[in-house]
Amino acid sequence: MKRIFLFVITNIAVMLTLSIVFHLVCGFLGIDPYVATNGAINMESLIVYCLIFGMAGSVISLLLSKPMAKFSVGARTINGSEGEAEAWLVNTVQDLATRAGIKCPEVAIYQGEPNAFATGAFKNSALVAVSTGIMGSMTRSELRAVLGHEISHVVNGDMVTMSLLQGVLNAFVLFISYVVGILVENALSGKGDRRRSRGFAGGGIAYLVRIVLQMALGLVASMVVYAFSRHREYGADAGSARLLGSPSDMIAALRRLGNIQPGILPDSLKAMGIGGKPARNLFSTHPTLEQRIEALQRLSV
Repeated sequence: MKRIFLFVITNIAVMLTLSIVFHLVCGFLGIDPYVATNGAINMESLIVYCLIFGMAGSVISLLLSKPMAKFSVGARTINGSEGEAEAWLVNTVQDLATRAGIKCPEVAIYQGEPNAFATGAFKNSALVAVSTGIMGSMTRSELRAVLGHEISHVVNGDMVTMSLLQGVLNAFVLFISYVVGILVENALSGKGDRRRSRGFAGGGIAYLVRIVLQMALGLVASMVVYAFSRHREYGADAGSARLLGSPSDMIAALRRLGNIQPGILPDSLKAMGIGGKPARNLFSTHPTLEQRIEALQRLSV
């Protein structure tokens, strides 16, 4: 539960920080951009505000995803000249990218337990990174299937979709929490028939209600994101099978993952890894390996 709580806190940190700064500035200026003097909600202004501040964190995270990912795991970019293993890795990614109809992603290696991930804001300038652990634990046919899985994430635009989904959910969380907060403040001040107190400190109770709702609704929103994350894993597995012409290597790779301990990625990259912490609950980023293998066995390539 602690990991889930930390994920939610991280996810809405930018949103809350921008919101607090915005209100400090508005409080200093003595204005409330989305509430009229009679306490009525200015829906147009509130919707614009929620969209801007709800999407901001997700868009910024997406645009910075490649450098942040490399920094967080200590990945180094390779071009194939470093050695035979690196040359095979780059050539394999290039071959799979060509088959998928995209430009070759940047290829990187990092020191760590078995795992791999893909990230990036654009299909034709993505990043595929693998750990030294997974390179040493899998056969090349299995590793090729893993790379096909990551290329499929890129082709499917999963990083972009997840970020946009998170941004839209953030906007909904903000909107609902602010509407409820304003209604509570109006109720406490006489159902909105008196002039609302202005400024950041003027609506302390309403502000507290907003924060509590943002935390609670943020948890619910994360369940939706997790559900999409599990769904797209099936799509990436199937995409790898199509790129390779058969699901057998992807099945072998998943079975191999079941016999080794996958490396733990930073929270911001967990959903992008080939191996997450599979569990049958609402807060798992990946289906169980058994579920993924069953889906591949039913697949007709």
